[in-house]
Amino acid sequence: MEASRLSNIPMEPGVYLMKDKNGKIIYVGKAKLLKNRVRQYFQNPERHTPKVRAMVSNIADFEYILTDSELEALILECNLIKKYKPYYNILLKDDKNYPYIKVTTRDEFPKILFARKMERDGAKYFGPYTSSAAVREAIDMVSKLYKIPNCNIVLPRDMGKKRACLNAHIGQCIAPCERVVTKQEYKKMISDACRFLNGEHEELISSLREDMYAASEAMEFERAAILRDKLDSIKRLDERQKIISERQADEDVLGFYRQDTKTFAEVFFIRRGRLLGRRTVILDKSGEMPESELVSEFLKQFYHEAGDIPKQIYTQYDSEELPLISEWLSQKKGQKVKVSCPKRGDKKRIVEMAYKNARQAAVDYLLKRSSDKKSISKTILKLKEELLLPTPPYRIESYDISNTSGAENVGSMVVFVDGQPAKRYYRRFKIETVEGSDDYKSMAEMIYRRMKHAREEELLIEQGELAKKDAKFLPRPDCIFLDGGKGHLSVISELLELLDEDVPLFGMVKDDKHRTRVLIDKDGKEIEFAKSSAAFMLITRIQDEVHRFAIEYHKKLRSKTMTGSKLEEISGIGPATRKKLMKQMKTMTAIKNATEEELIKQGGLTARQAESVFLYFHEKA
Repeated sequence: MEASRLSNIPMEPGVYLMKDKNGKIIYVGKAKLLKNRVRQYFQNPERHTPKVRAMVSNIADFEYILTDSELEALILECNLIKKYKPYYNILLKDDKNYPYIKVTTRDEFPKILFARKMERDGAKYFGPYTSSAAVREAIDMVSKLYKIPNCNIVLPRDMGKKRACLNAHIGQCIAPCERVVTKQEYKKMISDACRFLNGEHEELISSLREDMYAASEAMEFERAAILRDKLDSIKRLDERQKIISERQADEDVLGFYRQDTKTFAEVFFIRRGRLLGRRTVILDKSGEMPESELVSEFLKQFYHEAGDIPKQIYTQYDSEELPLISEWLSQKKGQKVKVSCPKRGDKKRIVEMAYKNARQAAVDYLLKRSSDKKSISKTILKLKEELLLPTPPYRIESYDISNTSGAENVGSMVVFVDGQPAKRYYRRFKIETVEGSDDYKSMAEMIYRRMKHAREEELLIEQGELAKKDAKFLPRPDCIFLDGGKGHLSVISELLELLDEDVPLFGMVKDDKHRTRVLIDKDGKEIEFAKSSAAFMLITRIQDEVHRFAIEYHKKLRSKTMTGSKLEEISGIGPATRKKLMKQMKTMTAIKNATEEELIKQGGLTARQAESVFLYFHEKA
């Protein structure tokens, strides 16, 4: 690098961007004094780590941006790393926004909603939660507990104008659709729900107990029983949440474990002294990085877009940048935030707990990789390469829909594990919400139900109510192949995005002779394979198998309808006649609604047979 360019860099705070020979940004950094920091890269290379030496050898140019302060430089650095994802910066492998519960407290009649991020919109937010399933379970629980509607009713517009749904009839909703609810009554429920979500269980338990005793003394035993059930639900939830801190504070705790070129970071989310969840994050290319630099880089990336920042963050490693990062986070939160490295006492103990969990995450990761390397076939590895997948598609799931003229809609799911059909995981779905031959909606219903079952099983496993080996819909697929084209991909891609399911999706397209031709991705791009390749043969086998399984299930349903239906109860209608009648009229509904003349003309029955069938259904009615 030319000495004149280096000497002209000002001694001011700012951000520098290192570029390779193609002009691509390969590293972004910040400095209090730009001139000193940038010059260090090109002096005494023997003092650099191998990673820094490799980076410097690829630097062909650089540029810098001056800022008014080091804090501004830090904020700009975070934004540029997020934008360019430079190769030599450490990048978190878990940069999702965590889900939250949102309560629209500014509304006249507030709602409790799922939210992907916090916004400055005057609403109350609770979280972060570690999974979408946990958020939905919490919303469902609090809605039932306080009888708050979680449907699409618009209040006060729809109040008292609709029929009550099942939730109202079973006592799980106050049914504002059917009766008028006062603002005060409704807001009291929302206020109690917020206290519940905020972890104020002791105050709620005390308040509910007093109300229950008062109801009993007033001989309002039905109300007392409802309050008792609420108390029991809150106590059960209380028992499941681990108390970490007696301070009842909001804290995040960070532990790190380094293994070769990776660092495993464990983040504990503690709210009001209770461990609500945790997250494991992997940092690549961080093995040689000094601990102080590692913790600074992690904090900047992890909290760059975080919606919920606690007042205290405890970390395993110390750094001279912690005061600056505390100032930055305080600015983001609008309240004072302190990041510190505890040296003794309870805070140190909690950090050590996070470290132990990070170490266990590293062990689990290495064991899984070792197991995967042994079991994954060359065909699956080739498929990963051809489809540009992030991981080998060890578990591939495929779906197909089958129906006859819009009747008997059925869906089938087949599973291939390491390139072989795993029939114990096959599942069948009788489509419940779609009438007529709408394959898109039928496919969406099937995959929605499949993912919903997976979420439910995850929660049961977390609660210790289900063993992993007994789960029927876990693990999730590494890849999904749909028996359909661009239309199917578009619909299911949107569904998976709404469900927060990040699963690669491809369509299996046939030629004019109904043979597998190509795969297409969700953008409609065709992916061709050599017809003699093992990967193409596997795709063909999957498409044939899911079609076979769907047709087999459909035939079984039709056969059952033809031979085991109510027609067997009708005198004078034998097996051959039943089969002929079903073949001619397609469905039991058509037969039930037909006149005697239609049964003769369309169903091929004799006058006596038609009379027997007609009288059977209409006398029954």
